[in-house]
Amino acid sequence: MMPNLFDPLTLRSTTFQNRVWVSPMCQYSATDGLIGQWHHAHLMSFATGAPGLIMVEASGVVPEGRISIGCPSLETDEKVNAFIPIINFAHSQNVKMGIQLAHAGRKASTMRPWDDHLIASKEEGGWQTVSASDIPYNNMPTPHALTIDEIKELTIQFGQAAKRAENAGFDVIEIHAAHGYLLHQFYSPLTNHRTDQYGGSFENRIRFLLEVTTEVRKQIKDSTPLFVRISATDWVPDGWQLEDSINLSKQLKQLGVDLIDVSSGGNVHNAPIKPAPNFQVPFAEAIKKEANIPTTAVGLITQAHQANQIISSHQADAVFLA
Repeated sequence: MMPNLFDPLTLRSTTFQNRVWVSPMCQYSATDGLIGQWHHAHLMSFATGAPGLIMVEASGVVPEGRISIGCPSLETDEKVNAFIPIINFAHSQNVKMGIQLAHAGRKASTMRPWDDHLIASKEEGGWQTVSASDIPYNNMPTPHALTIDEIKELTIQFGQAAKRAENAGFDVIEIHAAHGYLLHQFYSPLTNHRTDQYGGSFENRIRFLLEVTTEVRKQIKDSTPLFVRISATDWVPDGWQLEDSINLSKQLKQLGVDLIDVSSGGNVHNAPIKPAPNFQVPFAEAIKKEANIPTTAVGLITQAHQANQIISSHQADAVFLA
């Protein structure tokens, strides 16, 4: 039987009332990592439309993991618990809530998009960025290459953030490993020139993400679905490729990941991406079929019939719209 957009989907013990999901959207409206009234209005308004899932924007597992000085972070109970009224309202509408655990790595410490300059100074709340290697993104500052001890510490902090989020009532935890952020910086050969156990071979480059996934899965309940968002390709010949994503997804499935949220790009500032309707759907379809794991499709999905076609033709299990 062909599934359709408004059929429920069950992952572990969580049933989403439909497959129309709200994509995470950076709002740049938090204060020192703490959300306020803007997020209440923004996220609750989506809940009134009764999607299956609302995914909260990329939120730093540590303050230095935020993309900008206006992004949320999850390092304290106070910051995570600020989402509880939003979660409770969503649940009253039978809408599930998810959150992206993120670290922006070398793409962090920016101002908000509407400010008159890109990089936040120390006085403005900025910080030293980190990455797999000391390779800057485009014209941004050079990051500090993480030590092994720092990698281990961050792995624990991903797990702690996941536990806080689950305790606050989030239904889904997603590890953000796409768009050129820290975990992507490790698995892409373009940004990882390390010579230790976290660099070089494919297995070494994916090690950090696998360790984070293992730690997060350990910290949350067996009944809680775990998603990972990846960039399926860097869109350049010598970068990360779809075949790599399929191999990675097979390993993530073995570690207890329930769904791969398939995006692309973000690690190379001038990658020749030509966005068009459904341009990332073939990646979601290939990973779903080759790795035998549920996927979501995202990117220029704007029409109801288009979204339904993706589901009914088994190209993905849900669609993220924003």
